[in-house]
Amino acid sequence: MSRAKPYNRQKAISAAHKLFWRKGYHATSINDLVRELKMKPGSIYAAFSSKENLFLLTLEHHLNDNGARLVASMENDESPLTGLADALKNLVSGETESPECHVCMLTKSLLNATINDKLIAQKANEYIGVMEQRIAELFDKAKSMGELPETADASFLARQYHSDMTALTIEAQRGLSESELLRSAEARASVYLAMRTP
Repeated sequence: MSRAKPYNRQKAISAAHKLFWRKGYHATSINDLVRELKMKPGSIYAAFSSKENLFLLTLEHHLNDNGARLVASMENDESPLTGLADALKNLVSGETESPECHVCMLTKSLLNATINDKLIAQKANEYIGVMEQRIAELFDKAKSMGELPETADASFLARQYHSDMTALTIEAQRGLSESELLRSAEARASVYLAMRTP
């Protein structure tokens, strides 16, 4: 009797993340997961307990992978405001494999959660808060470097910035051309650059 092949947990979560992104939580069946993860149903339940728990792990993966890379790209510039502005433009550039995937899975999960998905909604909202906190830290850094006035509200700016990212990813999902997306991103980015103190 042949033994089941060992699975790579992180690889399985990453594969599930891509599948859930494409189809959404409710439209993804166990059979879909079986095909994508190349695991038997019993093995999936043994490894992840439930489809809901696997989905929650993919949300965490999204935050720690996509979210972390996005924030890191903002931090690479010596000027925090320039880094933030460039990240908006890079979000919709043709150089990214799936521009709409960077932040929207958390927002989509929050919006698509039903009354029976309270834990999913709670975690999605929590992770959006974590992302906004990381962005707020960049606005605080801009304040400490004199790029923003001391009176600037970093938390408010972070929420506004996250809303801009979400709006851009929705426009990307609508199928707008790269030139249209870039124009929209540049307009949003210019708002933050215009805040720079003289």
